[in-house]
Order: sequence, then C-alpha cells, then structure tokens
Amino acid sequence: MIHESAYVDEPVKIGKGTKIWHFCHISKNSEIGEDCVFGQNVFIANDVRIGNRVKVQNNVSIYTGCEIEDEVFLGPSCVLTNVTNPRSQVNRHSLYEKTFFRKGSTIGANATILCGITIGRYAFIAAGSVVTRDVPDYALIVGNPGIQKGWMSRHGHILKNTDIKGIMICPESGFRYKLENGLLHCIDLDEEASLPAELSTGEKTYDEYKKMK
Repeated sequence: MIHESAYVDEPVKIGKGTKIWHFCHISKNSEIGEDCVFGQNVFIANDVRIGNRVKVQNNVSIYTGCEIEDEVFLGPSCVLTNVTNPRSQVNRHSLYEKTFFRKGSTIGANATILCGITIGRYAFIAAGSVVTRDVPDYALIVGNPGIQKGWMSRHGHILKNTDIKGIMICPESGFRYKLENGLLHCIDLDEEASLPAELSTGEKTYDEYKKMK
C-alpha cells in the first residue's frame, strides 16, 4: 500500500504487505522487505537496504549508508547520520559511512545515532539518547552520550535478579537470558528466529509488569 501523497522513485524494490503512508519519499535503488510500515513523512535515500517487518515512525530520514535488518523499530523523529564531519563546502558523497541496525533493535523517539557504528540485535536505545559507539546485543542505552544501563529482553523489559546460574528471566515471555563473556544471549530462542505467534501480541502494559516485580 502506497499512499497517493508519497513519492516512489524508480527503480526500487518493495516487498508485499509493506505500507507507505502520507508524504513519504522512497529514493531510487533502495530495497524494502515485506510487511514493513513507514509512517508519515519518512525519507529513504538511495541504495538503502531495509529488511522485513521493520517499523519506521513519523519524521524519520534513513540516509545512504544505513543498513537495517529485520524487525527493527525506529521511533518518531529519531536521527540517523552518514558523515562524521559534514561540511557544506566539502562533497563527501563517495565517503558515506556504514551504520548497521541489527535484527530486532529499537531506536527510541528523538534518539540520535552517529554513523559508522553497529546497533546490536535487540538492543534498546532510550528516547533522546545520543549513541556514539557500537552497542552490544540486548543492551539498554540511555543518555547523552549514551551509556549502557542494563540489558533488555526481546519483549522490551529490563532484565534483573540474576540467579546463582547467572540467568535472568523476562517477565512477559518467561524466556531465560544468560550473560557469558560479557555478552547476553537468549537460552530459549535462537537470536535469528522470530517470536512465536502466541508471544507476538502484548496483553499488559509496561507499568503492569513493573508492578509485578
């Protein structure tokens, strides 16, 4: 579905089930996967690659050099970049830096992601944060400059209360997570697998789960 107010340059590849809403602009040679949603006023530059089931909220620009894997969430008005030292007087079109958004990562509203870094799988960048360096899988990043404040589950809950075996449990899914050699991984579901259908719809708010702790 492409809204009549959107502009789509040719050639592009857009997967089935993807929705492109009001005032979006999709530039040539970009590739978008299946079942994505692009909110109002989204810009996608030339040669950008976007995976499946990606959600991009209003007022986001995805510039050349950004590569976005499956199931990434880009919150409203978050800022992505592609040149570390931009100058209007200096043409660096051939020097765009790569920024990678790995599977399932979340970028909060108004967060800024400096270019040339990798946001790990299922990492969670809090609203308004400024990220200047690589982010590990499942890391929770907060502040300016962004620093790691903990670990987040695939359902977006802070993982706490490590048991004697070093295991933390997500209060929503029940999945177990373990920290080994400084890296977190899920014991119960492969990082490359999508969530089971029965765990893909939320039934309680974040605050309700906080009260249960």
